[in-house]
Amino acid sequence: MTTSQGTPTPAGPPPGGGATPGARLGADGDPGIVDQRRAMVILVAMAVSTFLFVLVEGLPAGLLTLMAPDLGTTTSRIGLLVTGYALVVLIATVPLAHWTKHIPRRWVLAATVGLAAVTTFWAGVADSYESLFAARLVTALAQSLFWVAVIPGTTGLFPPRVRGRVMARLALGNSLAPLLGLPAGTWLGEHTSWRAAFWAVAALSTLIFVVVIVLFPTVKPSEGGASRAPFPSRRRLTFQLVTTALIVTGALGLITFVTQLLQDVAGYARSDMPWLLAIQGAAGVVGALVVGRFLDRHSWGSLVTAITIVVVAQVLLFAFSPNHVVAILGLILFGGAFATVPPALSHRVMLVAPGSTDMGVAMSSSIFNLGIAAGSGVGAVLTASVGVRAVPLVGAGLALLALVSAVAENRFNPPLPSHRHDVDLVLEA
Repeated sequence: MTTSQGTPTPAGPPPGGGATPGARLGADGDPGIVDQRRAMVILVAMAVSTFLFVLVEGLPAGLLTLMAPDLGTTTSRIGLLVTGYALVVLIATVPLAHWTKHIPRRWVLAATVGLAAVTTFWAGVADSYESLFAARLVTALAQSLFWVAVIPGTTGLFPPRVRGRVMARLALGNSLAPLLGLPAGTWLGEHTSWRAAFWAVAALSTLIFVVVIVLFPTVKPSEGGASRAPFPSRRRLTFQLVTTALIVTGALGLITFVTQLLQDVAGYARSDMPWLLAIQGAAGVVGALVVGRFLDRHSWGSLVTAITIVVVAQVLLFAFSPNHVVAILGLILFGGAFATVPPALSHRVMLVAPGSTDMGVAMSSSIFNLGIAAGSGVGAVLTASVGVRAVPLVGAGLALLALVSAVAENRFNPPLPSHRHDVDLVLEA
């Protein structure tokens, strides 16, 4: 539904009141249950949780040259650990979201983090490729449900006017995983065993499990402050899902095989991988911090800018990666830009998802992981057939298609408010 000026009006209950920053915020965004300090502690804990899930999903990318010989397999098969993981999330997310739609998020998040701790430890003690693969599939089930609960559950504790910023802070976990987690895991694997990296993640997940049990409020999904989108549009959501599939597919091939590209094409040594991955991750943290300043005002512009830079970065890595300096420049651009993509996509889903935002997030998460599976799978095929240098070229082409989809969404749908003040007036009406 739109106004006479073409600006969408909210349908269903608004996703929260306009509480001031110092107010006590209830689970529905109104004063009452969770104060600002507790909400901030929960946000930090959930950002750490996203860090751990992103880290455990991508850990084989940093350790594939160590894991393959130890397990008697190839780097391409280790890369498929990322593909299989993503396929489980793709298939399981929407059914799990439906089956748990009445369970308080506190228990959903505790169960997912606890299960991840157990199965990540299992991965660390696996004595065969098949056992490791099975452990990761079960971990993927936990992640399937985690993403459904963590975004609406956490953002709903804050006023609507700052939820884009909250989304970006959650995404810091995504960015810190390559900055701190992957370099640390790679370093730990180089100096001890790749298994020690999985054990460290399991220990941290156990700690977060305790934090979730103690601090997260007991709130049903239907009662959360972000349970309904202010501008529901099935057509806009469809465009966003297409954009998600294309950009993630276009990026994940490079993310999965970046260490092999840097070694085989750019000529860096295996010992250089930790600091190179740290540079990419640092750029991601900067990107996540910067985008938080713009998401609440310019969600579409933030997304389009990020996708454009991803295209440019992958073209640079394809054309000039044998040059050490240009390879680092490409890493910085790619890491900084792609880190802004997940929060930008999630924020837009929370604005336009028809019906429950839980199901909108579940659909988006499934498509995101379709992109992960497709991207890492395409990367594995390209690496095994024509060489790893082709991965960023194909990725750039797919990212360009994602840009076309994002532009088409804005062209063929009624406009959304472009300024945070306008959004606040609608959300707090």
